[in-house]
Amino acid sequence: MKQYLAKLIEGATLSREDTHDIMLNITHEKYNNQQIAALLMALQMHGATVDEMLGFRDALLESGKYVDLSDYETLDIVGTGGDGKNTFNISTCSAFVIAGAGYKVTKHGNGGSTSVSGASNVLMEHGVKFTDDIDRLKRSLDEVGICYFHAPLFAYGMKFVGPTRKALQVPTCFNLLGPLVNPCHPKYSLHGTANQAQLRLYTNIHQRIGDNYGVLTSYDGYDEISLTSGFKFCTNLFEKVYTPKDMGFNYVRPEEIYGGASVQDAKQLFDNVLECTATQNQQNVILANAACGISVLEPNLSIEESVSIARESLESGKALQTFKKFVELNS
Repeated sequence: MKQYLAKLIEGATLSREDTHDIMLNITHEKYNNQQIAALLMALQMHGATVDEMLGFRDALLESGKYVDLSDYETLDIVGTGGDGKNTFNISTCSAFVIAGAGYKVTKHGNGGSTSVSGASNVLMEHGVKFTDDIDRLKRSLDEVGICYFHAPLFAYGMKFVGPTRKALQVPTCFNLLGPLVNPCHPKYSLHGTANQAQLRLYTNIHQRIGDNYGVLTSYDGYDEISLTSGFKFCTNLFEKVYTPKDMGFNYVRPEEIYGGASVQDAKQLFDNVLECTATQNQQNVILANAACGISVLEPNLSIEESVSIARESLESGKALQTFKKFVELNS
């Protein structure tokens, strides 16, 4: 660690092999908390590079639990978090709209970090019990079209940096690693990022991984399509800028997608959307995010066609029925 820190102090960056070895050593508890804190802050000062992020990712996947779903064509839809906006569970709700449209979704998530309700919070509030049992996960995917990976059950290495990250109370590169370590290595993903720098970092990471990706950010700092502003959407085929009007929607006020003061508030809004009793603007935010997920899966579709597929899933009640069946099977 002394050698790694010396390199960073001198302004150099670490190699993919360096951060891979560092992460494995962290899981073997070879460093103390002060060393880990110094490392994280040194990386944060220069901004983690693609190679540094890939090395951490390699080691987290290597030391974690792999779920072999290679026979399936699945999508993960998740944001990095950390935007400080405290929205309701937009990615999670969108995942059930996508699954309701007939696509396979392998959703990866955790409890909220900067928001009141993360994906795991809202699912627990509905009585969902998390599992790492591969047979149960496959059954959920086969019968419902979606399964859920509660991150702590799979990315074991994260727990070894948890106390240091909590003590630092500032973002580190580990805030960005969560979406990159889905335990089934899905062939498709839609990742929301909180700013342009993160979008570029994620795009470059995905290009190196070689998967089918979509990465997006809203221009006013949301890590998802908020419809409060325009957004940039990058895939392995194109980069485009959209406004809400381009997707057939009106602009949304920030307070309309606020998640509330409690998990119960976020749950109520989540349920309202799937039950089609939420406001049109709240439903539109879900349709926009689901449509971009469908666009990653179906790159030949226009964005209008993807919105139409998402709308049919939501307004027909298929998304709600998918969610109800998921809760029944996973409780």
